[in-house]
Amino acid sequence: MTAVPASPTIALVAGEDSGDQLGADLIDALRIRYPGARFVGIGGRRMVARGFDSWFDIRELSVMGFAEVVKHLPRLLRLRKALVGRLLAERPDVTIGIDAPDFNLSVEKRLKAAGLRTVHYVSPSVWAWREKRAEKIGQSADRVLCLFPMEPPIYARHGVDARFVGHPLADTFPMVSDRAGARDALGLPHDAPVLAVLPGSRPSEIERIGAIFIEAARQVAGAMPALRIVVPAANERVHARLAQLLAGFPGTPPLLTDGHSHEAMLAADMVLLASGTATLEAMLAKRPMVVGYRVSPTSYRIAKAMRMLKTDVYSLPNILARACGLGRKLLVPEFMQDACTADNLAAATLAMLGDSERRGGIVAAFEFLHQALRGGLEGKAADHAAEAIADFVAPHAP
Repeated sequence: MTAVPASPTIALVAGEDSGDQLGADLIDALRIRYPGARFVGIGGRRMVARGFDSWFDIRELSVMGFAEVVKHLPRLLRLRKALVGRLLAERPDVTIGIDAPDFNLSVEKRLKAAGLRTVHYVSPSVWAWREKRAEKIGQSADRVLCLFPMEPPIYARHGVDARFVGHPLADTFPMVSDRAGARDALGLPHDAPVLAVLPGSRPSEIERIGAIFIEAARQVAGAMPALRIVVPAANERVHARLAQLLAGFPGTPPLLTDGHSHEAMLAADMVLLASGTATLEAMLAKRPMVVGYRVSPTSYRIAKAMRMLKTDVYSLPNILARACGLGRKLLVPEFMQDACTADNLAAATLAMLGDSERRGGIVAAFEFLHQALRGGLEGKAADHAAEAIADFVAPHAP
């Protein structure tokens, strides 16, 4: 039997900042197995710090939504062609597409057709968007690595090899969080109610829904004079825009921080936030929440016209609660598209702040879901992902 290569070439393609973090952790885990490995492809600063050779700027892939992708399509097609050409020339032992499915699955399909091994890390949301996509994903990836326990059975129905490796965020948050320590870190009082407000991490999100969330927070503060509000900003551009929206906020001014979103959630009694990964983070912090979101009108019209959405719930805590057998009733309030108004968000937030029994039930459910995301697996998610990828670095029996 041929020996495992001492210095394999492993390609990774990460599409945005979250993928860069996943890629960096994965490189660390793979380096333990293959100390002499060479890592190439597309990655960000965290991956580069691990010795990764990034051929292109990761920011070229950071595009979201139908309208945004169409605008940048010619550039993305040129980038894809150049990347595929270089990967075919390099012929890595395995290529791992990290999230960014619209870009990565097309790259993986071309590589797989050329006889190269491919893995897709982070399953697209097949439970929400066109389950039949699972079969097509199998045409691109030899194996799909899933972060949620309900995903592999969906792929199994379509004959696709998929493995649950655990969610990296479940490794980041402790089962019991330190609220007092987080408040000390942010300079917040221990004896006041605290609301964390997170209207999104991208400038486009702040432009679309930032004013709605800040107005909702203003209404909540007006009804609770002792309330302290903390608003973490993901980056400089988001910070600048949020500062404008918060100007003239009545009463005690909100605390606007540079980053520190996890600390803000941990310090809070409740979180008011935009739908997305942040809802999973708030769930793992065991903080009750109210969720809202609006996509661009063009993206929403396209999704509705094509009947692409296959679920009537949107936030990850609600989706996970259903998938893990906690019933069909919404675990946390969510307001999407036209229902995402300042009045709706404020009313739901005030109702939950005034109902300690409901908040306690939500926290208990979040503890259960945290355990489900660990799946009883020993070790970290990146270690399980590396183990699943190793099958494609080691030679196959004929």
